[in-house]
Amino acid sequence: MRLPNTVARRGFHSSRAQLSSPHHYPEGPRSSIPFNPLTRFFFLRYWGFMALGFGAPFGIAVWQTYKNQ
Repeated sequence: MRLPNTVARRGFHSSRAQLSSPHHYPEGPRSSIPFNPLTRFFFLRYWGFMALGFGAPFGIAVWQTYKNQ
């Protein structure tokens, strides 16, 4: 038995975007991230932050291993 094609579906193309919410960002590329990747030297700051975040646990482990008890 087939279901009829008259099943109610929400038409997302016809519903208005709720722009009154403070959590809705404007549409488009790079609009939903909390930083601007187009600034000068962004890649240096980004990779520096990533290297620090990845290397900090290893540096702390080495420091804890070699410190005097």
